[in-house]
Amino acid sequence: MSELKIFYHENGKIKISKSLDMLKKLDLKDLLWIDLNDVPEKIEDELEDFLKIYIQEDEEIEEIEMSSRYMQTDDSIVANSNFLQDNYTSEAVSFIIKNGILISVRNVELKSFNETIKKIYANTNNYPTGFHVMVALFETRVEYDADMIEDATDQITSLSKTLNTEADLDENILIRIKNLQEKVMIIRQNLIDKQRVVSNMLKCNFFPEELLPRLSMIIKDINSLFEYTRFGFDRLDYLQDTFLGLVNLQQNKIIKIFTVVSVIFMPPTLIASIYGMNFKHLPELDWRWGYPLSLLLMFAFSGAVLIYFRRKKWL
Repeated sequence: MSELKIFYHENGKIKISKSLDMLKKLDLKDLLWIDLNDVPEKIEDELEDFLKIYIQEDEEIEEIEMSSRYMQTDDSIVANSNFLQDNYTSEAVSFIIKNGILISVRNVELKSFNETIKKIYANTNNYPTGFHVMVALFETRVEYDADMIEDATDQITSLSKTLNTEADLDENILIRIKNLQEKVMIIRQNLIDKQRVVSNMLKCNFFPEELLPRLSMIIKDINSLFEYTRFGFDRLDYLQDTFLGLVNLQQNKIIKIFTVVSVIFMPPTLIASIYGMNFKHLPELDWRWGYPLSLLLMFAFSGAVLIYFRRKKWL
C-alpha cells in the first residue's frame, strides 16, 4: 500500500502529515522524518528537488557491496539495510539523513516501523532529530530479530522433543531441520548487515555524540544474538546427526534381520542342494527314512544356528 508520512515538530509536539504540500509550509528545522512506503516516482522526484538529495533506485538499494550499503558525505548519510519480515523474506530499506532530517524508502509494511512510530508518540522529547529516529528504528529491528531467534529456538526445541526413538523417524523431520537452518542463516545474514551499517555510523564525525553509546549498545546486542544463532546452528547439526544416527541404526537392524535369516537357511539350502543333484548313484536315494532324515537335519542345523545367535545375544 502506497503511503507517505511526514513527521514534524509543532509547538513541542510531533505531528504527522500525509500530504507533500505540507513541506512547503514547514521550516526545514521542524522536519523530523519522511517515510516513503512504495510511493510513486513523482513524489520521490519532488522530494529530491526540495531536499536536494538523491533517492536510489530499488536495484541500487539491494546491492550487497559495502560501497552501496553505506555512503557518507560532508553533511549526509545514505545507509541501506535489510529488514526481515515474518515470512523470513528480506526487504531492503534505504535511509537518508541530511540536515538532521531522516528519509526512509521502502516498498512494504514493516512491524519495526510501526513500533517505532508508537515509541515516538509515547515520548516525543526523545526524538529531536532524524538521527534519533534512525537509531530507534535499528534498536527496534534488533529487538524483532531477537524475537525471531527466540521463535526459531522454540521450534528447534519442539522438533528435538519429537525425535526420541526410531519410531519417530520421518523424512519430514529432515526437511524441517533444513528449513530451520535456512531461517537461522537468514537471521544471521541480516544481523551481519546491520552490524556493518551501525559500525559505519559509529565512525561518522557528525553523528550526535549522545547517540554513540546507543549505537555501541546495538553492536553489543547484535554480537550477543550471534551467539544465539551459533547455538541454534549447533543444535540443528546435533539434531541432524541424531536423525541420521537413528536412520543408520534402523537400517543396521534391518540388515541384521536379513543376515540372520540368510544364515539360518544356509544349512537347509546346502542339504537340499546335495540331494537335489541329478547323479544316478546317490546311496541315500534308496533309504526308506532318507526324506525324513533330510528334513530333520535341516531343522536341527537351523535350530543350532538360532541357539548360537541367542547365546551371543545377536537376537
